Amino acid sequence: MADTAVQEEKIAVQEPWLGKKERQLLSDPLNDNNPITVQVLGICSALAVTTLVVPSAVMAVAVVFVCAFANLTVSLLRNSMPKQVRMIVQLVVIAFLVTVVELVLKAFAFEVYKQLSVFIGLIITNCIVMGRLEAFAMANRPWRSFLDGIGNGLGYGGILIIVATIREIFGKGTFAGLKIIGATEAYAINTADGSWGQTLFGWYANNGLMVLPAAAMFVIGILIWIQRSYNQKLVDIS
Repeated sequence: MADTAVQEEKIAVQEPWLGKKERQLLSDPLNDNNPITVQVLGICSALAVTTLVVPSAVMAVAVVFVCAFANLTVSLLRNSMPKQVRMIVQLVVIAFLVTVVELVLKAFAFEVYKQLSVFIGLIITNCIVMGRLEAFAMANRPWRSFLDGIGNGLGYGGILIIVATIREIFGKGTFAGLKIIGATEAYAINTADGSWGQTLFGWYANNGLMVLPAAAMFVIGILIWIQRSYNQKLVDIS
């Protein structure tokens, strides 16, 4: 183990902090290896928390934090961690980080915490977090593992925010709580009769289906279809 640690330190000195491989760890999960649209992981939370943009953004930040620091911690411990109990150690690390997230939200954003409720705790069993620990952090150096956690967290969070934006605008006519389009003067685009908004956006009406969890599945399916239409090498993946 000592020899392995010495060899890794030498490699770390030779390789740049943000070389091509390191940049790929950040960029690949945003498109070519996205956790949701390519790996098809984390679908449950994507269905449940994407009704509104703000809770989705908070969930995205939470997963980036947990995934990045869980990867970093497990990578630091991997050479001294007995393989027989590695998954127990991984769960303890994730549970500690999720507890930190819960306490911070309770202290500074209690309303959002109530909206997310049980789904914050379920980050502990999120397939993306556990998958990256097993597939990457257990076999790579801390810095690369940290970048991998950030990249996959951002890839997951990006899809959450896109889905939430579509669902909130078409389901409620709002974006992050701001009234964008509706049939009263309270909205930035008023679609009531006699207004300029009615001329251009008279077709718009809030669609109650978009606030249901099933709508998230439709939106994610469309995003997968669009992604594979423009990126042909993903057609036969997952």
